[in-house]
Amino acid sequence: MRAPCFIIIPLIAALTGATESGIFGGRVSKPHSKPYMASLQFGQHHSCGGVLIREDYVLTAAHCKFSSNYPMTVVLGAHNISKREKSQQRIDVAKYHKHPAYTEGSYDWDIMLLKLRENATINKFVKAIGLPRKEGRVPANVACVVAGWGKTGANKPSSVLLKEAKEKIQFSVECKNKWKQYFNSKNMICTTFDKKNGGICQGDSGGPLICNSKPQGITAFTVDEACDDPNYPHVFTKIHAFLPWIKDVMRE
Repeated sequence: MRAPCFIIIPLIAALTGATESGIFGGRVSKPHSKPYMASLQFGQHHSCGGVLIREDYVLTAAHCKFSSNYPMTVVLGAHNISKREKSQQRIDVAKYHKHPAYTEGSYDWDIMLLKLRENATINKFVKAIGLPRKEGRVPANVACVVAGWGKTGANKPSSVLLKEAKEKIQFSVECKNKWKQYFNSKNMICTTFDKKNGGICQGDSGGPLICNSKPQGITAFTVDEACDDPNYPHVFTKIHAFLPWIKDVMRE
């Protein structure tokens, strides 16, 4: 079994001009059809995805803040991240709230809230998405949507346009059988996919898994250089498991 790799673009690549974007397979999203999507950027280069859950908070993966030396900017209202679209809002991060149980280089508790320095302006291009219910578990085989600006495949060229694909919720026992000690069913969910329909890849970390119109997962990890291998389910942090913590942070 191959060790998993976080779905993240190395900072050094981002800062030297590489842009890794696009779900593998899948399709290009209708422009601005997902107004909650956020591109997290260092030095104006995309690194991770995120989701706007209130005008002043973005939800993402904890491992997306992989350096303390560079400030992060949240870009909202984007479709083509290679352009300064009029719809875009660029807002600096005022505070990073990583889950207190998360440790660098680990796989569990991989969730983070970003407090924006100023409130996003809510309009037709930028809208917050509501959180799932605390007990809003999604059964296996339900089709969900993933989206982001990650790689178009293992060792494949990138797209600067927001892309999306469909993946299905997998049984937790199957996730555990494949990922062994890396998978914690209390805090994680995983999905099945095929190469034809596509799915997440490196650079999609922090983006949402949308099921029944609600974000149920935060993109966490897959296999290094083999995001399109259907033998290895994609893994997401389970949002509803963290609702009490999310609400506590947002009350500050």
